[in-house]
Amino acid sequence: ANRMVPPVWHDKGSWEHVLGTDKLGRDTLSRLLFGTRISLTIGLVVALISGVIGTTLGVLAGYFGGRVDAVISYIITTRLAMPVVLVALALASLTGGSLTTVILLLGLLLWDRFAVVSRSVTQQMRDAEYVFAARTLGCSLPYILLREVLPNIAGSLIVVMTLEMAHAILLEATLSFLGMGVQPPTPEWGAMLANAREFMGSAYWAVTFPGLIILLTVLMINLMGDGLRDALDPKMKRS
Repeated sequence: ANRMVPPVWHDKGSWEHVLGTDKLGRDTLSRLLFGTRISLTIGLVVALISGVIGTTLGVLAGYFGGRVDAVISYIITTRLAMPVVLVALALASLTGGSLTTVILLLGLLLWDRFAVVSRSVTQQMRDAEYVFAARTLGCSLPYILLREVLPNIAGSLIVVMTLEMAHAILLEATLSFLGMGVQPPTPEWGAMLANAREFMGSAYWAVTFPGLIILLTVLMINLMGDGLRDALDPKMKRS
């Protein structure tokens, strides 16, 4: 009886289902709210995993240079040559779609931006006076990398992390839309879009609200990243 109920502002809508219901009679607003937990969790965990991998590779390449830099740069180039969506779809079809699988796949595929940024910034800092002073005092390599280099590139990495969160949310929604991501009945925005596409002409709300929440979430995360970049950039502070 509750299938495809329109939103509250529609003639046949009611306050019991403010944003309407889907083809199984499930409340759209409730599923969007629960789906927020899934998408933000995936975005945050994927950004952390890819950040650890990419930052480790980038710092090592930027600090040591030479053959180490050549090998890691080759790995980064190889990763950049791989289309993320196609690789994720292929691996998800082999391993089966689930929340854990999506997080691991995206975490292992989205580290390249962290590596490129951390490598570039570390190359600029490895000859800095404070790094040279730490070497002169006999500090160990882990101490120099963790206490001298990493804190000084943290600002750039935080900005990259926000961008990768938004990227991960979009990719996760894409995989779920194609049936290779988080599986039903778990509420997820991409899967909600996929389930509602057949009603695009007759029940616009079933498609509009999941798409709109994806748009707003990614937009807000990107704006947060821009704000952090401006706040953490010394040049922006001086201006």
